[in-house]
Amino acid sequence: MSTARYHHGNLRAALVEAGVAAVRESGPDGVALRDLARRVGVSHNAAYRHFADREELMGEIAGAGMAALGEEGRRRLDAVGETDPVRRSRLRLRALGRGYVAFARAERGLFRVAFADHPSLDGTPTMDVEAEAAAWEGPFGQLVGCLDEMEAVGFLASSARPGAEYTCWAAVHGLSMLLLEGPLQKLPDEAAEAVVEEVLASLDRGLGATTGTYAPLD
Repeated sequence: MSTARYHHGNLRAALVEAGVAAVRESGPDGVALRDLARRVGVSHNAAYRHFADREELMGEIAGAGMAALGEEGRRRLDAVGETDPVRRSRLRLRALGRGYVAFARAERGLFRVAFADHPSLDGTPTMDVEAEAAAWEGPFGQLVGCLDEMEAVGFLASSARPGAEYTCWAAVHGLSMLLLEGPLQKLPDEAAEAVVEEVLASLDRGLGATTGTYAPLD
């Protein structure tokens, strides 16, 4: 591939794109700046002009992974067509949880990189939970928004709202890791999906119990 297409500021983005592809193919260990430079058709010196080291590149790939997870969440949320406010808020939270686990299982390498301890370019953690929660843009912000909706429609008690996002996030992320590399990783797809539904139903029951308004969705 000619290097000409990268003379106007595109090389950095091309290296990140190649890094995402490498992670999808071989996991985090498959990322090396020299290899990515060859993949996009430039010298390794050109690559090092855009990234000081591998960690800086991994931070960008982690950001791309988080953005892809956020896009999956938006797609799942937008697909909920329920109009009843209470049911809608509950179904949206379940849809978000399903999308999170589905992404983790389909994008194993990218998911691992997204949540690895890679700094962003300014040295801060990759995920700024407060900023993205306020913007509703990423997976954590989407979760915060769903729980705020539940509180607004009276399914989740205001007294139980603080910190509920961490309970939900821990449950779904922990389940994702059990399915990826824990004792649940060999479950057939149907059995894994049943476990996901039970965990999401348990969260739903617990949230509804705070106001005494819980009733099965089905």
